[in-house]
Amino acid sequence: MGPFEIAALAIVGGFVYAGYEVYMKTKDNAGKGELEALQAELQRLKERVSTLESIVTDKSYQLKDQINKL
Repeated sequence: MGPFEIAALAIVGGFVYAGYEVYMKTKDNAGKGELEALQAELQRLKERVSTLESIVTDKSYQLKDQINKL
């Protein structure tokens, strides 16, 4: 392997490494936005479940359910 081949290999390796760094930075930024959106959705779903739990455990709801079964 001659000096020109070694130099070409080093240049190509540098480009590959630079591309990898850009990919990792972009991947992290996109992941943060998606993570925030998923956390917001999770919070909304927790609130909905809490509301449904309070409705179902309410005594008037249970009474209506028992009346409807009769």
